[in-house]
Amino acid sequence: MNTPLLDARNLKKTYSLSGGRKLRALDDVSIQVMPGEVLGLVGESGCGKSTLGRSLLRLTDINSGSIAFDGQDITRLSERAMRPLRTGMQMVFQDSYASLNPRRRIGDLIAEPLLVHRRPDGARRSAAEIRERLTELMELVSLPASALSRYPHEFSGGQRQRINIARALALSPRLVVADEPVSALDVSVQAQIVNLFSDLRERLGLTYVFIAHDLAVVRQISTRVTVMYLGAVVELGETDQVMHAPAHPYTAALLASVPRPVTGRQPLPLLKGDVPSPVSPPPGCRFHTRCPVVQERCSKERPELRPLEGGRLVACHFPLAAAE
Repeated sequence: MNTPLLDARNLKKTYSLSGGRKLRALDDVSIQVMPGEVLGLVGESGCGKSTLGRSLLRLTDINSGSIAFDGQDITRLSERAMRPLRTGMQMVFQDSYASLNPRRRIGDLIAEPLLVHRRPDGARRSAAEIRERLTELMELVSLPASALSRYPHEFSGGQRQRINIARALALSPRLVVADEPVSALDVSVQAQIVNLFSDLRERLGLTYVFIAHDLAVVRQISTRVTVMYLGAVVELGETDQVMHAPAHPYTAALLASVPRPVTGRQPLPLLKGDVPSPVSPPPGCRFHTRCPVVQERCSKERPELRPLEGGRLVACHFPLAAAE
């Protein structure tokens, strides 16, 4: 259990823009995901969460760094070499409708990975095996088997996301990266889908990287949380630890934006200003232009991730006293 299922180190991803400009979507990001855990990725839009999620599964190639899945280095594997490994890693996308072909029936969409990938013994699956597996998958996501003969537009957003989850589980993966899977859903439906993810994790022994901007969702499902800002990790730790005593001012500001009951505790500082352009990020600490506890050192020297008591990591020269 001390060996990560997914081990990504020093990932960098840069996009070339017009005029010779460069956008650093990922800047020296390292994360490890242990078997059976749920690692939450949080941060404002444009912080690099989705790019990281796609990079972990080699859906987006990185410029530098390394990615190991189940002890195997997959950083530079060809598409052909990656194909057998795809059965162990799958993704659930944010847009439940755009990720489903509207011209194909649900049964055909979910069956496709079962047709493309052979069984572990190398044999192709029979039609009877596929039908049986489709029925099992519908049961797992609490949809009737009759849904298999219908089209995506006949379902609600929450039902379509259940279908996407069923397709991701078709090949019995060990790792699922969920890229904001509930952000486009009504609040009541969000709770149902989050509960489904939790139930499936317990039943199937799944490991998740769960990307979200809603801290309440992350708190409900994650065992550990990674907070990102402008392409870099600024805090990483156990969920309760990070949520109840944030060490980085940015984490505290994110939590301050969540409505909460009035208590006697000191209020957290509110987040002010706009996110700087990732094309020309500020020198030193990238958060210093919005930080309520900024000091001169922050604008000159970029802080490295360093451990705090309890095993948490934080990239801040002056972490909040509540976390020390």
